[in-house]
Amino acid sequence: MSVLKSYIQIKKRNASISWKIAKKSKTYYLFLAPYATLFFLFYVVPVVVSVFLSFTYYNVLEPAEFIGFQNYINLILADDVFLIAVKNTFLIAVITGPIGYLAAFLFAWFINELPRYLKAFAVVIFYAPTISGQVYLIWSIIFSGDAYGYINAFLLNLGIINEPVLWLTNPQYMLTVVIIVTLWMSLGTGFLAFVAGLQGIDQSQYEAGYIDGIKNRWQELWYITLPNMKPMLLFGAVMTITQSFGVADVPMALTGFPSTDYATQTVVTHLIDYGSVRFEMGYAAAIATILFITMILCNKVIQAFLRRVGT
Repeated sequence: MSVLKSYIQIKKRNASISWKIAKKSKTYYLFLAPYATLFFLFYVVPVVVSVFLSFTYYNVLEPAEFIGFQNYINLILADDVFLIAVKNTFLIAVITGPIGYLAAFLFAWFINELPRYLKAFAVVIFYAPTISGQVYLIWSIIFSGDAYGYINAFLLNLGIINEPVLWLTNPQYMLTVVIIVTLWMSLGTGFLAFVAGLQGIDQSQYEAGYIDGIKNRWQELWYITLPNMKPMLLFGAVMTITQSFGVADVPMALTGFPSTDYATQTVVTHLIDYGSVRFEMGYAAAIATILFITMILCNKVIQAFLRRVGT
């Protein structure tokens, strides 16, 4: 009992100290309040509501009806298209996630070695695909299914194919095209974070490293650059995972919605189908909840791995 009383007293004392510190810092909390309010209303509340709706049947027109785990049971056992979407999403994430992450870091590393003005120009060039509004039009022309598409015209001129390939409507090729375009667009916010992180490293550390025995650029990268960039590496990992699991715009713009035989259906396009087209909000919320949990677990695994880098 004495141990329990001591524990309770320690907790009360810590709570009292925390409250005194909070009272002294009330001005800081006042400045934080607008952002905290917006974050709570537009991020926390929607997530909580979505999780609640995932246990209901809700079609917008009628009040939500609680049905327990029925939405999740239907997703896993009765929805064949969802299983196709899960397979496609994980395939896209496994390929574009690691490759896009490594490519973003390597490009940032190489660009960091360029002169100042050339560096700024290269950053704009590599980041442009992420913000370009005409990207889908360009790729739809490149992979056009007639003889005027750039890929088909090139292959026909070389005699590799005898007739145009339907890149965007044939299930045999559609997912490959989506993966290629997604990879090309993968230099996003994480790329900018890597560029900023590399520029923020104290150059004197490299000089000290060579005095301590570092012999080449790869050792410099492993023992100095990566440990100094852990926050940016973690941020880039989160953004890459979010982008790779949230692929929807590329397949919808290039292969249609829905695509032929659901060949490029992803979890997010499946969510859009039920949420924005069929208005089965409870079912869509269940899809969103599963995707949310999956992304959190993957983030935890990747972050645990990155924390070991350079240790």
